[in-house]
Amino acid sequence: NSSSVKEFILLGLSQNKGVQKICFVVFLLFYTLTVAGNLLIVLTVTSSWHLNSPMYFFLCHLSFIDVCYSSVTAPQMISGFLVENNTISFAGCIGQLFGFHFFGCTEIFLLTAMAYDRYVAICRPLHYNALMSRRLACWALVTACWAGGFIHSIIQTLLVLQLPFCGPNMIHSYFCDVLPVVQLSCTNTALTEWLMASNSGLISLGCFLVLVASYVLILAKVWAHLSQGHWKALSTCASHMMVVTLLFVPVIFTYLRPAGTLPSNKYVCVIYTTFSPMMNPLIYTLRSNEVKESMWRLWKRCR
Repeated sequence: NSSSVKEFILLGLSQNKGVQKICFVVFLLFYTLTVAGNLLIVLTVTSSWHLNSPMYFFLCHLSFIDVCYSSVTAPQMISGFLVENNTISFAGCIGQLFGFHFFGCTEIFLLTAMAYDRYVAICRPLHYNALMSRRLACWALVTACWAGGFIHSIIQTLLVLQLPFCGPNMIHSYFCDVLPVVQLSCTNTALTEWLMASNSGLISLGCFLVLVASYVLILAKVWAHLSQGHWKALSTCASHMMVVTLLFVPVIFTYLRPAGTLPSNKYVCVIYTTFSPMMNPLIYTLRSNEVKESMWRLWKRCR
């Protein structure tokens, strides 16, 4: 890489000093809730012997990923509200880009695996224990999710690293993402932008379509066999669908479009970088009596 740019300036969400102070308080609160809520779920699931079903196994990994995912962007953004120029080194920017896509893509794959788990539980209950053995199937699915996220982020990062950066260094966002960074390159990046956007966009759209298909099959099964057990399972799926919508819709909007047709909307990015990781523990715990009861028992043990 023949880059002469040593650092980038992140322009953030607003240049207004009053707005920046409000954003500092709000996003610091959001990040604190995200880390505390997700770590509480990890601690609850790992310390409760009866939360040993595949659903809670995946939920534990989802919460861990959310802590890492939000920590890639939030600290830099929050500290940026307090300084005149929020700068990030070239290496730091590439590292942030890699981490953002690594944890983000892993989460997308994990949500798809969780949808498969719910599909098997509802539509093939007699085969569930055989198909979703925690030791084999669950670990295999989680490993595949992490591997897929790593491969995706490596591809994105290498595509950025082969570009020269020798001119402007102001990123019109609050973190280093592929498109805002690539647009600063001092060469024609139309093909690179298209490859990157289609990579992230097609992964998001493909997983989203798989998720929708699984829920259509689950709904068909529930309508055909109206029972209390099926409705309980459907309730779990409803919470899962809330998480999916919160994450996938803005991600698809951001990435699945021709390069350069629309400016990067940093306010849409806030939904899947900040709100989605924060809402996951709330959505799952509010709709799961088992998790709430386990948290209460954990609280009484720690007192």
